[in-house]
Amino acid sequence: MSFQTDTIHAGVGPDKAYGAIMTPIYQSSTFVFEDIGKHRGFDYTRSGNPTRKALEDNLCALEGCSFAVAVTTGMAAITSTLSIFKSGDEIICTDDCYGGTSRLMTTVEEHFGIKVHFVNLQEAANLEHYVNERTKAVWVETPSNPLLNLVDIHAVALLAKTHGLLTIVDNTFLSPYGQKPFELGADIVVHSTTKYLNGHSDVVGGAVLSNSEDLDARLKFIVNALGTCAQPFDCWLVLRGIKTLVVRMREHEKNALAVAEFLEKHPKVKRVFYPGLPAHPQHELARLQQKSFGGMVSFELEGKIEDVNRVLTGTKLFSLAESLGGVESLIEHPATMSHASMDYDHRQAAGITDTIIRLSIGIEDCDDLIADLQSALG
Repeated sequence: MSFQTDTIHAGVGPDKAYGAIMTPIYQSSTFVFEDIGKHRGFDYTRSGNPTRKALEDNLCALEGCSFAVAVTTGMAAITSTLSIFKSGDEIICTDDCYGGTSRLMTTVEEHFGIKVHFVNLQEAANLEHYVNERTKAVWVETPSNPLLNLVDIHAVALLAKTHGLLTIVDNTFLSPYGQKPFELGADIVVHSTTKYLNGHSDVVGGAVLSNSEDLDARLKFIVNALGTCAQPFDCWLVLRGIKTLVVRMREHEKNALAVAEFLEKHPKVKRVFYPGLPAHPQHELARLQQKSFGGMVSFELEGKIEDVNRVLTGTKLFSLAESLGGVESLIEHPATMSHASMDYDHRQAAGITDTIIRLSIGIEDCDDLIADLQSALG
């Protein structure tokens, strides 16, 4: 089936008990055994749940892989994935990653002895300098948060494989609608399903996906052992949101491009970060590896922090809030919000300055969004 059809039908079907068209919410902690050592596929919701399995099967179909596990949050997805490594291992990570990712990896390094090298991976060859016998994986976030820098997944995966390393890709910003990391050589994909997959700002969730028997088994064991699994109602909400993923993403992208083009011409805007703009230094890579340019736009303002604050508080349609990927538009300041947990020196080295503003473009009328930004900038 096509991707759009899969968003609606993959992993789900009419309820066998009563024919309900929507997946039932199995809000149960435990399941009755039919006999000693015999059950109907589920025994305890931490280990598995029918509603969660429907979401996981759907995600497998969308990403094109053999295994998916839904977890409580995007950070739980990262935590669960990092838990397959052990003390003494080393990981190479995209330098301009999400602030929470940076914070967690720094904590893992301090508490558990897993060394993390934050590296600019816009040139895949940059990872070579950091590879040694202890290196186990390359962690890729593309497009990056908040600068929308790209990493060539295929090139990184090829290099990683020559050194026996895993390639792990955070695909939150584009969703499987916009990018298919497994097709480009990824071994593991993580998501914050809170964002575009759910798309309605009413639940937090995450997912970890893999495409080999060994990783499938390891990740299944880790999530069950840690207890990071998602709850049935949360899974139901994400599954419901996915049904409109394609139509939402088309509107997100259309609006984002229009907003980016507007900002690109505005005299108070120093720089615009959006891979859909021909002026973006990695525009051709975006055209090659992505199926969509996405709905995230960042820009650097001409001026000081006081000017940034006036823009942040001057919008009416764009709400000042963290997170992204919902149908409503959001505006935020990475340095004091989404990336406040990232060390100051790390932010500066990655190019996340105090005058950068990040927009999550919703699906409102595009002219209204531009008028709102025009007013705030003016």
